[in-house]
Amino acid sequence: MNLTMTKGRALLGFAALACGAPAAAEVTRATDSSFVSRHEVVVEATPKEVWLALISPATWWRSEHTWSGSSKNLTLVPQAGGCFCETIPEVDEPGRFTLEGSVEHMRVVQAYPEQALRMIGSLGPLQSEPVTGVLTVAISKIDKGTRIVWEYNVGGPMRYEIPVISKAVDGVMAAQLAALTKPLKVVAMPAPPRPLLPSAPATEPPPAVGKPALPPVGGAAGPAQGAAPKPEIKPAPMLASPPTATPAAPVAAPKPAPKPAPKAPSVEDAFGDLDDSPKS
Repeated sequence: MNLTMTKGRALLGFAALACGAPAAAEVTRATDSSFVSRHEVVVEATPKEVWLALISPATWWRSEHTWSGSSKNLTLVPQAGGCFCETIPEVDEPGRFTLEGSVEHMRVVQAYPEQALRMIGSLGPLQSEPVTGVLTVAISKIDKGTRIVWEYNVGGPMRYEIPVISKAVDGVMAAQLAALTKPLKVVAMPAPPRPLLPSAPATEPPPAVGKPALPPVGGAAGPAQGAAPKPEIKPAPMLASPPTATPAAPVAAPKPAPKPAPKAPSVEDAFGDLDDSPKS
């Protein structure tokens, strides 16, 4: 199979999935040179069954996202330094003969059976860019089955526009996770409740404008007959000059509180999606 044609189909596949990404797809963070794609699903299968399926990409990885055109050519060695690789079969046909080739999709940096698989590599069209991609798949046991968290963190200079490439990659990640979990029986989970909107504060009715004042009861305005006359209020004598206010003493600005020292990242922080942190 022509490698150039296969590469073109891979690029088109990324673009196609960008337009039809599943509703569960989500880019949780994006900057001018990075983005994070995160997905989560619960399945009926046990953590062992999930792990065995995960490390066998030839059985579930989508063939349209391979260089050879077939996921059967994929292998994954679940050990630190192990390769998630693809074999490019040799061609032996009339008028054309090529030797066997290979592609490294990702390299394993953490293989924690039944709990986590972490690999580093630039998938698809990102392979031609000076970026780093970290794929973390966390597996944990919950009451309704096994939870799978799939996160792909990409950062570095690239020639693609982040809003475009992040949406495309996110769609591919969602499609790969869907292919992995389909035979594992996905558990339908309720959508998280939406936050309640704050209610508007109660307002008093505005006063009437232009409404004439009513005269006192009994007829025309004026003091009532027999009422005691109001004492005359004389204005206070004007002072020669207004008293000068004594300026207040300046108040020293409070000193800012010292900033706490940044917390060094720990293994527990790196594996926050796991029920049990790896033992060092």
